[in-house]
Amino acid sequence: MSCFGGRETALGLGVAVIGFALAACTPTVQVQAPKEPITINLNVKLDAEVRVKIEEQADKDIQSNPDIF
Repeated sequence: MSCFGGRETALGLGVAVIGFALAACTPTVQVQAPKEPITINLNVKLDAEVRVKIEEQADKDIQSNPDIF
């Protein structure tokens, strides 16, 4: 009689099959570049007029009060 009986061999084979089946079902992660280009929309409005007016007002204030600083 051999060392391995029918039941133990079948049980070992069953465990191996279940192990391989679980290993085959593990999720995988794939990193891919997008097919379309990435677009970034920046809705920025630069208002230079406000800055110019503030600088002009600051110049007037400094000229009218030279010892303010």
